[in-house]
Amino acid sequence: MADNRVASRYVKSLLGLAVEQGALEAVHRDMQLFSQVCKENRNFVAMLRSPVIRHENKRAILKKLFSGKVSDLTMAIINIVTQKNREPVLPAIASEFHNAYNAYKGIGKAFLTTTVPPDKDLLEIMQAISKKLANKQTIELETTVDSNLVGGFILNVGDRQIDASIRSKLRSLDLKFEENYFIKQS
Repeated sequence: MADNRVASRYVKSLLGLAVEQGALEAVHRDMQLFSQVCKENRNFVAMLRSPVIRHENKRAILKKLFSGKVSDLTMAIINIVTQKNREPVLPAIASEFHNAYNAYKGIGKAFLTTTVPPDKDLLEIMQAISKKLANKQTIELETTVDSNLVGGFILNVGDRQIDASIRSKLRSLDLKFEENYFIKQS
């Protein structure tokens, strides 16, 4: 919780600077790269969180990894964060920046869960439905596969959910069978 609060402050400043300097797209790509590195390498995140590794060493590692690969503004925020000994917050900054970018650009987010990987046609249909539900021109659709649904799909857009899964229909049917109208309820 505290990391997110600290991260949101850095993100707010970084977003403002990126817009002001016309580097929003570059910084967004950099933050996505940073998030990808964090997802793919748990040791990298553990290094950032480690109290045993000195802050100077963390700064040197970050500089070696990202210098020349990210924009000057991104490198500057990394340096500022490491100078303040807050390296563990960097992954939260990277993921929170993506959310702030989407909010700034008016991009909605939707989550689709299916039993099998969706094909192109289904994705287009879900994109259209999500755009209408979110009232946005652009939607970022994240998909997951869950074989426990048995069939159908679950679509989450904002605070709305469309649950057209077989699992929920079976659960609903099960509850109806539990109601026995022939036995007097007390």
